[in-house]
Amino acid sequence: MSFQRSPDVIVVGGGVIGCAVAYYLACEGVRVDVLERGEIGGEASGAAAGMLAPLAEVEDAGPFQALCVESLRLFPSLAATLREETGIDIEYLTSGILRVALADAEERRLRELAARPGILPLHWLKAEELRAFEPALSPGIRGGLYSPEEHQVNADRLVQAFARAAEAKGVALHRGCVSGLLTRGDHRVVGVRTAERDVAAGHVVLAAGPWTGRLAAPLGMDLPVFPVRGQMMALPSRSAPRHIVWGSAGYLVPKANGLVFAGATVEKVGFRRRTTAAGLRGLAAMASSLAPRLGAIAPVDSWAGLRPGSADGLPLLGRLPGWDGISVATGHYRNGILLSPITGRLIARSIIDGSPGEAPAPFSPARFPQRED
Repeated sequence: MSFQRSPDVIVVGGGVIGCAVAYYLACEGVRVDVLERGEIGGEASGAAAGMLAPLAEVEDAGPFQALCVESLRLFPSLAATLREETGIDIEYLTSGILRVALADAEERRLRELAARPGILPLHWLKAEELRAFEPALSPGIRGGLYSPEEHQVNADRLVQAFARAAEAKGVALHRGCVSGLLTRGDHRVVGVRTAERDVAAGHVVLAAGPWTGRLAAPLGMDLPVFPVRGQMMALPSRSAPRHIVWGSAGYLVPKANGLVFAGATVEKVGFRRRTTAAGLRGLAAMASSLAPRLGAIAPVDSWAGLRPGSADGLPLLGRLPGWDGISVATGHYRNGILLSPITGRLIARSIIDGSPGEAPAPFSPARFPQRED
């Protein structure tokens, strides 16, 4: 493991968030080292469906929805820039999302959402309109809400593009495990400790997904970040929907490679990243309920990832309270792919400017009370 002699910033975590932070710092001329214990994008980032869906987790207007939409609008230019810089096509597909209703209560909820003034356009489709628009859907679907501006990317390609573009700008990517943080007596973090050596840096960013809380704990910080397992499967695209289809029990995402991703479970089972027979049966049933012909098709692959959840469902972005020289970027839950560019930009700017700025304020780690010494 060969580090730059004195990186300005060390980013701990080589998922989409860590690589995005490194990329945007490097765009500003900052010397960055990234430390990833496994493969780049090898955890939740590489397991994601790649949806860019600001309305997925929150339907009411507010700071989080605004942050998600702002990040969504970065993707057209980001896709072009990353392709120019790396040759990697992140497969930004403007497919739109159909949210469908199989029951009365879900139909009422979606109709109410369609009637609200919102930040993104939404169109209610009656059952007959929906089936003309998307013939593969189940005849039991009562109607659907079409969101034409929510799209998708290839999650793994996005991570690799961020990483390669960062490397081209001088970022050093290392495989290794951080065993601790180096501190100075005045509540300042001054680097990281690895199995091989101590590495000094002007600033450390913890972007290690659900493991971020463990890294911050020796500083006396109690960050309510935890793993949420999501199982997924890939199906051949015969008779599959053309658009992303989202129901109350899961979603179908037709990908550019001819597969359909079906996901995803939501399981608080600790750090156990594996698929289960029960989880995969549930995904198959969900896929069949949305597009019946998929029910007769055997999956070609299945996998699981550990998303970083948080106590209030919002990401933790910015400097750790009471400490200098350290920031966190975690807790993105199911929105890590979507929020990667805005997170990278905000964390980079906060480090360069020396202040958190206005945008991350609702997502500051300081919103959580800390234990008394």
